[in-house]
Amino acid sequence: MAKIGRIRSPIVLLLLWMWGCGGSRDPVVEMQRSLTAAPEYMIVLEDMREEGTIFEEFYHKYTVTQGTRSRTTDWIGVTEKVFRQYEPFLGMALVAKSDQGVNNTPHPAGYHYVGNPQYGRWGERGGRSFWEFYGQYAMMRSLFSMGGGGHMVVYRNDWNGYRTYRERRQPYFGRNREWGTQGSVTQKQKPSAFARRKAAIANKNRSFAQKVQSRTGRSRSGFGSRSRGGFGK
Repeated sequence: MAKIGRIRSPIVLLLLWMWGCGGSRDPVVEMQRSLTAAPEYMIVLEDMREEGTIFEEFYHKYTVTQGTRSRTTDWIGVTEKVFRQYEPFLGMALVAKSDQGVNNTPHPAGYHYVGNPQYGRWGERGGRSFWEFYGQYAMMRSLFSMGGGGHMVVYRNDWNGYRTYRERRQPYFGRNREWGTQGSVTQKQKPSAFARRKAAIANKNRSFAQKVQSRTGRSRSGFGSRSRGGFGK
């Protein structure tokens, strides 16, 4: 039987203290270092937001899971570099550790548990093979929200695709790219995050349009251009 570890709240508190006002480091890397001794864990990009147009600020929320226990951080300030690095992976596991080792390639939350006989087994439905957790791990379905709508259906073909991408060290967004920031499942799960993202993009577009209009106006008025007649004639 797999051992379920605990999340020590000081880890989250330490992160909030270190990055609550922003920082130059990568919180995911620091969390991973803090959890080196843990037998298992998963770090999910829970939410993200960006504010401002001239002086931009960037924030992340992470959910850290060990076994059936999870904690979500408050907003943590991150650099634009870190924000852009993880921008495509909203709702996905950025890094996960199990008895199969550490997986640093972004993937749908919980996929690293699928196929592990300690947690469940393969069943069959309508002629298709799918994964089902054992009773004591049943709450993982809602905890990871795998499959969308608070339930989980992972078919063997999906899992085989995930394994192929993991071996290539490439992010896995699902066979139909339904996971991640552009994924249909993620958009249904996180409507507020997508509303903020849409608003941020609209603000940027407005700001850009205003700058272009301002520059065009100055150009048409001839401000700053040389006089044809010149001086001293």
